[in-house]
Amino acid sequence: MDVDGVISLFGFTPGAGELPGPLHWVDGVAHCIPDAVGARLVTLAERFELVWATGWEERANEHLPFILKLPFRDLPSLAFDGRAVFGSAHWKVDAIDEYAGDRPAAWLDDNLDETCLAWAEGRAAPTLLVETAPAEGLTDEHVTQLLTWADELEGWIR
Repeated sequence: MDVDGVISLFGFTPGAGELPGPLHWVDGVAHCIPDAVGARLVTLAERFELVWATGWEERANEHLPFILKLPFRDLPSLAFDGRAVFGSAHWKVDAIDEYAGDRPAAWLDDNLDETCLAWAEGRAAPTLLVETAPAEGLTDEHVTQLLTWADELEGWIR
C-alpha cells in the first residue's frame, strides 16, 4: 500500500472547513492523517499481509505505526532504489511484482497508470488494484471491497 494519497491525505481545500484529519509532522513535513485509517489497516491485517509500497520506504515504519496506533510495529517495506517519481506509480511495479511473486496481490495507491493496469492484467495470480482519491484516502468502502475480494479468493489454488 502507498502512503501519500492513501494514508496521508492531500489535495483537499485548506481553510474550507475542518481538515479530514489531524496534522502530524514527519521529517519536517505536515501530513494529514485521519484517525480512522489505523482501525481500517488493523481490519485489513486480519486477512492481508500489509506491505508499505511507498517512496517513504523503510521510513514508513519509523513513523506510521505510532501515528496510526497500530498494534504491530514493523511491516515489510519495499525498496525502490531511487526510482520514486511523484505523481505516478509505474516505478513501483518491479518491486511489487518481485515481492508478490505468484501470490494474489492487492495494491492500494492514489495514482495508478496504464503500466500498473497492464501489470495487473498480465499476472497469472489474482490481482486487485484499488485507487484512492488523495483527498479522501483509504475509506470504509475500500476496506469492504478488499475484504469481499479476499472472500472470493478462498478457493484459489496456485
